[in-house]
Amino acid sequence: MSAAPALLEFRDVSKRFSKRLDAIERLARRLGAQVQETTVHAVDRVSFAIAEGEVVGLVGESGCGKSTLGRLGCGLHEPTEGEMRYRGTPLGGKPLRAVQMIFQDPFSSLNPRMRVEDIVGEAPLVHGVVGKAELKGYVDEMLAKVGLDASYRRRYPHQFSGGQRARIGIARAIAVKPEFLVCDEAVAALDVSIQAQVLNLFMDLRERLGLTYLFISHDLGVVRHLSARVVVMYLGRVVESAPTDELYARPNHPYTQALLAEVPRLDRKGRRFAPIKGEIPSPLAPPSGCHFHPRCPHAMRRCAEESPVLREIAPGRHAACHLNG
Repeated sequence: MSAAPALLEFRDVSKRFSKRLDAIERLARRLGAQVQETTVHAVDRVSFAIAEGEVVGLVGESGCGKSTLGRLGCGLHEPTEGEMRYRGTPLGGKPLRAVQMIFQDPFSSLNPRMRVEDIVGEAPLVHGVVGKAELKGYVDEMLAKVGLDASYRRRYPHQFSGGQRARIGIARAIAVKPEFLVCDEAVAALDVSIQAQVLNLFMDLRERLGLTYLFISHDLGVVRHLSARVVVMYLGRVVESAPTDELYARPNHPYTQALLAEVPRLDRKGRRFAPIKGEIPSPLAPPSGCHFHPRCPHAMRRCAEESPVLREIAPGRHAACHLNG
């Protein structure tokens, strides 16, 4: 979808999580109980590419597969089908030092028994980015890059505020000199004022370190502020992808339209909030055809029977909707 060479590319990637029956459940089934193995369809045939230096926002409701896709891109999960390529080379389900992930909760993602100097310094030492003799100075340098004082290096995570812990997580990620950061709801747990500071830090690091971002968020306002391009997911599938300004001005897919209709705006004062109608279907049993058709105001018979293909509807714009012809 990008004219520039792809840094990270997803090619028809699917990920399913299956829960096998334990011994008691197998026995119960033999005795006649209606017990079956369950499979979660987390990501379903996703294809898109991210160019070097690009900031791509990945949005969608909770449970749509955003975080799973991010972990696939980092090599933390292996795809059930399809493949990821980094600079044209298949990842093969293996983590890459060049791709690092920043997690949503800055407290649970930090080991409470480790000091900051070990949290930030462990990975670059293991990967040979820096030697043991230079490690102290290197950790101080990483802390300075994220706006933390070097005197904090001996403290534990519980001794910091949420915003400071978020900065520690960022310092840990950039300490191995990555090229690509997957930010999974990286500011969702922070107060609004702290969110702005951390978002500005992300953009500053992008300029200084030449980073590429996949920024995962349910907050469409945050994504608009950061991203050059937005990819919209619904129940494991990409339904639309477009340059940020174009998508926000003229959303194509009915799901994107519904999402953007509820973004708070000053010119909508007094407007009653109305969430998207219907319940999000279970990824254990996704609907046939277009996954969004049970909630779509424009659904027709074809939508329930045939899955729409993600195709180019204008230069740089892609959508998966039968309404496009």
